[in-house]
Amino acid sequence: MAIPNKETLLEWYRQMVLIRRFEERSKELFHQRKIGGVYLHLYNGQEATGVGALAALRPQDHVITAYRDHGLAIARGVDARRIMAEMYGKTTGVSGGKGGSMHLASREHNFWGGYAIVGGHLPLAAGIALKARYKNEDEVVMCFIGDGATNNGYFHESLNISQVWDLPVIWLIENNLYGMGTPIEAASGQTKLIKRAIAYDMKAFDPVDGMDVFAVYDTVQKAVDYARKKGPVLLEAMTYRYEGHGMSDKMYSARSEELEKYKARDPITLLKNKLCELYPDVGPTLEKIEKEMEAAVAETEKFAEESPNPTAEDLVRHIYV
Repeated sequence: MAIPNKETLLEWYRQMVLIRRFEERSKELFHQRKIGGVYLHLYNGQEATGVGALAALRPQDHVITAYRDHGLAIARGVDARRIMAEMYGKTTGVSGGKGGSMHLASREHNFWGGYAIVGGHLPLAAGIALKARYKNEDEVVMCFIGDGATNNGYFHESLNISQVWDLPVIWLIENNLYGMGTPIEAASGQTKLIKRAIAYDMKAFDPVDGMDVFAVYDTVQKAVDYARKKGPVLLEAMTYRYEGHGMSDKMYSARSEELEKYKARDPITLLKNKLCELYPDVGPTLEKIEKEMEAAVAETEKFAEESPNPTAEDLVRHIYV
C-alpha cells in the first residue's frame, strides 16, 4: 500500500483527535444536561474506520449512516460548531436544532444523516445510488451499517436490490462486536458478516482492521473504485467502541479486560506511532494539533451556548402542505 503524504496523514490525525475530544466533551455535556435527548451514541474507538473510509471518497460522493454519526459528520467536513449546536437544540445547528444527536445532515457535504431507526437508512442509500446510476453520474454512496442492523430486513432488501441493479454503493459494516449490549454471537447465526455477500453474489473484500486507518483507507479505496465502475461492494471493518451503546448502557463496564485489549491498539495511538516512525521530528507538530483540537472543541461549546434557541415560528418552518 502506498503511504499518503505527510500533509494527508496530519489531516487524518487532526480529524481523529477532534472526533475523540468532541465525543469526550459531548459525554460530559450530556451528563450536565446541556445536550438533550434520551440517547447519545459516541464514536470513541472507531475513529480510524470513519476517517479512513471517508478519505477514499470524492466531494461529489454521498455518505449516509445510522445514529452514531457525530464522528462521521466531522470526518466528512461538517462544521463541528454546528454539530454541537444541533445537539444543544439551537437554530444554528445543522438541522436547525430539530434533529439532535441522531439526525445530523449536511446537503453541502452530501452527508445525508444520521438515522435513528435501525437499518432505516439502507433503502435510502440504495435510492441515492439508483439516482446516480439512472442519471449516469460519477458518484458512489458510502453507507455505514452497525453490525446489529445486519439481521434486519432493510439490510437484506437493500443489498439484494443494489446487486440486481448494479448500484454504485459501498455497504460498510462497522463491526464493533455488539448490537447495543448483545454480543454478535448471541444474535447472528453467521458471525462472519462479510459472508452475507455470498447470498447476493456481491463483491466483497476480506474483513479489514478497523483500528488501523491505513488498512481501512486502502481497502475502501479499492471498494470505491470497484463500485464506481461495476456495482455494489460489501465491506466489514472490525472495530470497537470504548463507550456503551448509549449513555444509559452500563453493561459495557463489565467488559474491562476486552476494552483494555482494544485500547492497547487505540487508532489514534497507532497513527501517531506511524507518523513518528515516518517523520522523527513530527512530535511538536502532533502536540500542537492536539492543543488546537482541544481549543476547537471548546469553541464548539461556546458557539452552541451563545446560539439562539428556536422560536415558535421555527417549529413549523420547512413543513409543507
